[in-house]
Amino acid sequence: MANTASAKIPTTVITGFLGAGKTTLIRHLLENAQGRRLALIINEFGDVGVDGELVKGCNDAACPEEDIVELANGCICCTVADDFLPTMTALLDRPSPPDHIIIETSGLALPKPLVKAFQWPDIRTRATVDGVVALIDADAVAAGRFATDEAALAAARAADPNLDHDSPLEELFEDQLACADMVVLNKSDLVDADTLAAVEAQVDAETRPGVKIVRAAHGAVDIGALLGIVAAAEDDLDARPSHHEAEGEDHDHDDFDSFVVNGDAVADPDTLVQALSALIAAHDVLRVKGMVAVAGKPMRLVVQAVGPRIQHFFDRPWQGQEARRTQLVVIGQKGLDRAAIEADIQAVLG
Repeated sequence: MANTASAKIPTTVITGFLGAGKTTLIRHLLENAQGRRLALIINEFGDVGVDGELVKGCNDAACPEEDIVELANGCICCTVADDFLPTMTALLDRPSPPDHIIIETSGLALPKPLVKAFQWPDIRTRATVDGVVALIDADAVAAGRFATDEAALAAARAADPNLDHDSPLEELFEDQLACADMVVLNKSDLVDADTLAAVEAQVDAETRPGVKIVRAAHGAVDIGALLGIVAAAEDDLDARPSHHEAEGEDHDHDDFDSFVVNGDAVADPDTLVQALSALIAAHDVLRVKGMVAVAGKPMRLVVQAVGPRIQHFFDRPWQGQEARRTQLVVIGQKGLDRAAIEADIQAVLG
C-alpha cells in the first residue's frame, strides 16, 4: 500500500435508531461488495441475534460466515473493553485480515465511545474509523418519534435556555447525528417530497458542517459512497459532541425494556400482524423483530416492526438442524407490560 495511513484497515461504523434499516443497508453492501472482503461486527440490544441471522449467507464470497461476529446481550458502547476490543483485535490478528470492517451498532448505542476505542494502542496502529454513517428513518422522524412533543419542547427551551427536556430517544438521535460523517435518510420513499425536505432540514441542523446527507430507499446506497470516506474519526473526537459526555453521566439503558417472546408456529401470518399492530398501539412498543415459524411452510418468516409500521417476508428455508420456532424481540421504553404483551402474542401462536 502507498502510505502508512492506507495500511490501516478502514472501519465503517453504522449507527441509527431502532428500525432505521441498518441491517437492510448492510445486506445491500454485502450483495454489492465489488470484490472487497468484508468483516462484520453486529451488536444487538436484546438476547436474540436477529440481525446476525438476517445477514449470514447473503454474500459468502464478500463476507464468509466466520467473518460475521455477533455481540449480543449488551450495548457495544457500554462494553467496549470487555467485548469490542477483544473482538476487533481477533479480526486484526487473523493471517488474512479483511479489506474493510463494518460495525452495526445497537439502535440504542452512542457512537462516540466506540469511535474513541480506536485510540486504544492495539487498535490505533492497525485500524481507523473510515466513517460514521448514521441511518435515519425519514418516515419515523417526520412522525416525531424522537421527541416527546417537538413544539412544546421548542417552546420550553425558548422560554428558558437552562431547561434540559431531552427525552432518552431525542438524546440518542442527536448523539448519533452529531458523530456522523454521513447521514442516510432511509425509507425516503415513504414520505412525500415536502416532508422529506423538512426532515432533511431538521437533520442538517443537527449535524456538523460538511456532513453529507444521502436519500435512500430500502438501504440502497452505492458502496463507493459509504466506504472510503477517510474520516479518521478517532482523531476528530472533539468535534463530535455527546449529551452524556457533556453532562458527565454514564450511558445506560434503564430507560428501555427488552425481552424475547418464544413460541411455536403461527397458523396465519396476517393474524399475527394484526395482533402485533394492536399491541404496538396499546403499549407504545418501539420495535418488534424476529423469526416466525408458519405452520405448513418450509420457509421462515421475518417480522420487522417499527412503531405502527410492520413488514413481514419469507427469507429462506429452515435449515435441517434448525429448531422451527418463533422468537420475537420486543423493545420499548421503560414500563412495558410484558405479561400482557406476551399473552397477546402467545394467543395467536400454536
